[in-house]
This record gives sequence, C-alpha cells and structure tokens, in this order.
Amino acid sequence: MSDNKINLMNMGPEELSDFCVSLGEKPFRATQLLKWIYQYGVTDFNEMSNIKKDLRAHLCEIACIRAPEIVSEQRSADGTIKWALNVGDNQLVETVLIPEEDRNTLCISTQVGCPVKCSFCRTGAQGFNRNLKVFEIIGQVFCAASRVGFVRGGQEKPISNIVMMGMGEPLLNLENVLKVTKILLSDYAFGLSKRRVTISTSGIAPVINKLAGRVDVALALSLHAPNDELRDILVPVNKKYKIKEVLDSVKNYLDKSNANCGRVTIEYVLLDHVNDSTDHAHELARLLKDVPCKINLIPFNSHDASDYKKPSNSRIDRFYKVLFDYGFTVVTRTTRGDDIAAACGQLAGQVKDRILKNQNAKIESITV
Repeated sequence: MSDNKINLMNMGPEELSDFCVSLGEKPFRATQLLKWIYQYGVTDFNEMSNIKKDLRAHLCEIACIRAPEIVSEQRSADGTIKWALNVGDNQLVETVLIPEEDRNTLCISTQVGCPVKCSFCRTGAQGFNRNLKVFEIIGQVFCAASRVGFVRGGQEKPISNIVMMGMGEPLLNLENVLKVTKILLSDYAFGLSKRRVTISTSGIAPVINKLAGRVDVALALSLHAPNDELRDILVPVNKKYKIKEVLDSVKNYLDKSNANCGRVTIEYVLLDHVNDSTDHAHELARLLKDVPCKINLIPFNSHDASDYKKPSNSRIDRFYKVLFDYGFTVVTRTTRGDDIAAACGQLAGQVKDRILKNQNAKIESITV
C-alpha cells in the first residue's frame, strides 16, 4: 500500500532535492528522479537503472510515485480529449487536451470546483470543495503525457503548452501552483518554455502582485466586462478587486516578466446581449488603451447550468471589428470540444461535500 508512503510527485524540485539530502544522498539524485518520472513516465523505482540498488530498495520502502487515476476519457469529433480524474472522496476534476497541427495544449485544473463563481461558468455552478495538491495538479499532466508521449520519451507530439484554465482559480492555490510551475519549467522534468505555460486568473489583484518576481510565465486575465457594474455580476470577485486595481497589478507583473513579451492576454467571453454590443467594445477599447495586451474573444459555450446564450456571428464580428480598428491584436477563439462539454466554461467534474456556503468566504480570507 502507498497510503503511508511519501509521494514524490507531491514535491517541487527543491523539496525533492532536500528529500534526497535527508536520505544522505547528493542533490543530483533529485534530478535523476525528476527525469525518470516526468521525462520517461517511470513510477517503479526498480526500473530506474542509473540509481544505485540500495537507494532504489530504500525508496521502495518509504516512497511512491502516484498520480490521480483517470476514470473516464471522452474524445470529441474535432480531436479534443477530456479526462476525468479521481482525486479522492468521490471528487473528480477534469483536464482537456487540445491537439493542433503544431502543438498539443493541455488545460489543467487547480481546484475541486471554484469559489469565484463566475455567473456563466459551469465549474462555479458546481460549488467548491478544496485546493488540489501538487501531485493532483502535475498528475494531470503526467496522465495526459502517458497517453500522448512524454517530453523526451520518444513519442511524436508531446504536450507542448500548459494552460491553467481548467477548474478553479489558480491564484487561490498559489503555493501549490508555483511548485507545479517549477516542475513544468525544469529542464529535468517537462522542460517547457516559460512562454508555453500560462496562468489564468479572474483577477486576484494582491496575489498577482505577489506572483510578480516569484515566477515568470505567461499571464491571462479573465476580464469579461468593460466596467465594474457589469463585471460585479459576471465575475463576483470584482466586488472585492475592482478593474483598475486588477489592471494595475497586471501591469506590475508585466514589468517584471519576460515570458509575456510585454503583453497580457485578455480573455473575454461574449454573452448574447449582455456584454457583446459595439458600445461594450468601444468601452473595452478605452479601458485597455494603456494596457499592453492581446484580446481573446470567446463566444459563450452553452451548458445546462446557465441561461446565457452565444451571440450571433454578426454580433461577434462587429465586436471584433471595433477592437481591431482601435489597433488591438484580437483573436476570436475557435470552439473546441463542446460536443463532450470540454470547451471553455463547460468543465464541471464532480464536486462533493461542498464547503463553501458563502461565495465570498474564500476570497475574503486571502492573505498575502
């Protein structure tokens, strides 16, 4: 049984190095372990041929390498794959692989449910239970890589991009997200470029400021409204952190980041006759005129927990044209995986024993 053993997948690179030193070993043993786990997908210490036998035997006694279990897999007609993973106590989280001609992008979850409760998001409608542990987050990448090939494991198209845009608000699970990010970036683990790892946030301003200087990866802001009045409704965390404060924190992060190439990605879900008029587009352009950014327009993906509708193509095109004419880089995101409820805003998983009675309770408790 591995329940009482130390799960090495729950450690960041520094912790793993300290663990090896605590066993009387040199720190380089940690780099060996990282390579075996994350580059070759090996979870049996006995198969790690360049680690001495007595250490392998000791690790078998005290440690394990364990990721969450995939309990279901769904494949979309467009090639998108969604996995549900069991993280214990009948809780399921979802992760989505979006294959493209030149990349494989994996969208991973950071919480069981989400406390932010954006009004259009299926995840928020499920409620919130807890933060995911390190092994439950990086384990999503590990499990997906086991299906499509590890970074240097020999398969043709390994996972090339990671976006923390699945279930949950990454910045409300900051310390674990930072450890996961270091595994993703480590040359001895997944070895991803910092520009190919994206942390998406609904706008937890003080944590964005805290993030600056601690990690340098791409940043995406889920904005979804051009003014505080509307954003208070769509993104309730805005009641605590208003748009100006959030944008100021984003600018602070950009000042210290090289991964973003000087620009934040603004995510904007278009909701029919809610935030998608040309007046909204002009207002958004004025709001972002001093914010170096590119804008992703995301036509709403319908689900059974929301009465919002996707705008018509003509409304989407008019909104796009206004922003384009202001000189912004604008992309209208192609919907992927909506036939298996894997598109943006559709992830739900299975959230049991919800602990969040007051949707603001988790937000109000933030300390930085």
